[in-house]
Amino acid sequence: MPDPQAKLLERLGARGVLVVGDVMLDHFVIGQVERISPEAPVPVVRFDHETMRLGGAANVARNVAALGGRVELVGVVGNDPEAERLREELQVRSIGCDGIISASDRCTTRKVRVVTTRNQQVARIDYECDVEVSGGLEAALVERIRSLAPAAGAVLVSDYLKGMISRQVAAACIGAAADAGIPVLVDPKVPHVEYYRGATVITPNHHEAEAVAHMRIRSDEDAREAARRFRERTGCENVLVTRGEHGMWLHTPAADIALGAEAREVADVTGAGDTVIGTMALALAAGATLVDAARLANRAAGLVVGKFGPATVSIEELAR
Repeated sequence: MPDPQAKLLERLGARGVLVVGDVMLDHFVIGQVERISPEAPVPVVRFDHETMRLGGAANVARNVAALGGRVELVGVVGNDPEAERLREELQVRSIGCDGIISASDRCTTRKVRVVTTRNQQVARIDYECDVEVSGGLEAALVERIRSLAPAAGAVLVSDYLKGMISRQVAAACIGAAADAGIPVLVDPKVPHVEYYRGATVITPNHHEAEAVAHMRIRSDEDAREAARRFRERTGCENVLVTRGEHGMWLHTPAADIALGAEAREVADVTGAGDTVIGTMALALAAGATLVDAARLANRAAGLVVGKFGPATVSIEELAR
């Protein structure tokens, strides 16, 4: 690895990131499929075991922590056993929970995936309340963001459209980052593009960029134009379009840079976007340039898609 990148990796562990977004649990029910049900044309899954993993914004925080960064997480959970399980998982990974607020009228978001022992997904069941936060809950979230942001090196907004990111919550993230003189990064959702004005970096995937730009992306030139339109519409400073097997496209006011995909093999793309933005946020917090942060994030994405389910990469893996 080039010396600047090696020095950047050495700095990651001393930096902190405030992650704000839709926290959730990814629940995997794993079993064997040997026959089709006589009751309906569906596979019968014979239960073998189950696992719980941090998902959504919690998985973003997990990615930052896996790289040695200090993390505080702001999100909403219900008053239910899943909330306790999520807090336990966060604490095991030394992720700060002071920003997690319980709401009696909501459930903790949980995605249940029924998967075969060969990692083939059979079905998914979502438990969620995606009504946008408001009133006292929204005010409490804004207060937590403002109190936690000054100690961070970057603010990261992870919007999964599950109700956590309101216009006021997004504005609080961008305003608190501006007051602290630190970057704010956004993993967006199309219905909320008007919320993110003023963000330092926004990271739409290929399909989100197409939807906002009102065009198809088939080439690098298309990616350049889509990213330009995305930046113009959202009012963000820089745009990083993740393009799957085609890599990434970074658009800044000064230049456009194509980053080729680095994946050697692809097992599962679930959570790859979390790895990208988490790595980029920590790198920027450590003083990296936007280009170097994007290159490191691209390398991390190439590693994480070779693993099953929401996964992370370590500094040692990136160094190798």
